[in-house]
Amino acid sequence: MTTKAVLKKKSRPTFDSEKILWDQGISPIAGIDEAGRGPLAGPVIAAAVIFPKDQISGLGDLLKQLDDSKKIRPRLREELFQILTTHPAIFWAVGEASVEEIGTLNILRATHLAMERAFLELTVRPAHVLIDGLPVKGFPLPQTALVKGDSLSLSIAAASVIAKVTRDRIMDQLDLEFPHYGFALHRGYGTAAHLAQLLHYGPCLHHRRGFAPVDQAAFSF
Repeated sequence: MTTKAVLKKKSRPTFDSEKILWDQGISPIAGIDEAGRGPLAGPVIAAAVIFPKDQISGLGDLLKQLDDSKKIRPRLREELFQILTTHPAIFWAVGEASVEEIGTLNILRATHLAMERAFLELTVRPAHVLIDGLPVKGFPLPQTALVKGDSLSLSIAAASVIAKVTRDRIMDQLDLEFPHYGFALHRGYGTAAHLAQLLHYGPCLHHRRGFAPVDQAAFSF
């Protein structure tokens, strides 16, 4: 079963989407989101998060701060990541698709692969998943796709935080290996500074071949 939903935009994400399913007796529910579809370098990371339906009232302080990761300042993102990944009642997992897989499959299919890998890493099998964006063809579980879901669903928002922080840390490590690209500053996105360094030094093995700016820089060498 696959459904596509566009809910009325709220100021902050809620459990409204989850409650629709919980009220039908469908549980557990996992939220899934990705980080890194747009950059010119690095892997794409997906995360899956399951909140405990019967213990939400005890998560008040966390839920008040949780939002789409892009709307949260970096320090708070790190704090929320720490809480989400250490809370004993919250189940979570991440999945990755490599630069090589992005080049072989294309970025959309690689993103879907990372999402499926995140789901498969969960120690609790969800009955249904809420996915940010459009439906994922062939996903192995019933799904509801929510456009801008990280601004609507708390489960997806939590997944967005975990995916974002996980990927940022990977890019920080790549920055240590290849400091002249500035990966720790732009996380691989095509900023003016990144494009300038890419043209000056050429691509490294972590750049995504098949992305026009990377291929153009490679062709110039």
